[in-house]
Amino acid sequence: MRSFSNLWYWIALAVLWSTTSHWVIGVPYDLVQRAARHEGQAQVDLELLTRIYCSRLLYIAATSGLWLLGFACAALTSLFLLGFVYGVEFAQALLLIAFPMTLVGVMSLNTARIIQDQTLDGIDLRDRLNRHRIQTQVLGMLSIFVTSMWGMYQNLSLHAWS
Repeated sequence: MRSFSNLWYWIALAVLWSTTSHWVIGVPYDLVQRAARHEGQAQVDLELLTRIYCSRLLYIAATSGLWLLGFACAALTSLFLLGFVYGVEFAQALLLIAFPMTLVGVMSLNTARIIQDQTLDGIDLRDRLNRHRIQTQVLGMLSIFVTSMWGMYQNLSLHAWS
């Protein structure tokens, strides 16, 4: 049961990126689309929910940010060392998921800070959430590409030595 030749790994990777691109800083993207189509109450709901999630992310960053950064760096470094120095394929697979998701977290924090600092609302808020979603999708495509290339390399190099 190797990581990159396991179907469940690839299903989990697809579900993770699909879910990540749907929930923009915690706000479901269908709400952004509904607010763009109908405005009114849907726009009010979008603005309220966005303010709640932005405040929540920024509060967590302000109170626990350094601890979270330290633990994340330690975990990513451990996975990197285990995976690429000691050759543990499971650690490689986890790192190829965890590192890009860490970047999504940083992007979400940046988006939340921009929304709160500029007090975005209406079309400006929807544009910012759309921009964040596109950036997340591009990162997801790059991540899946790199992961699939590395996974194919691992699978082919294993079979070449067998």
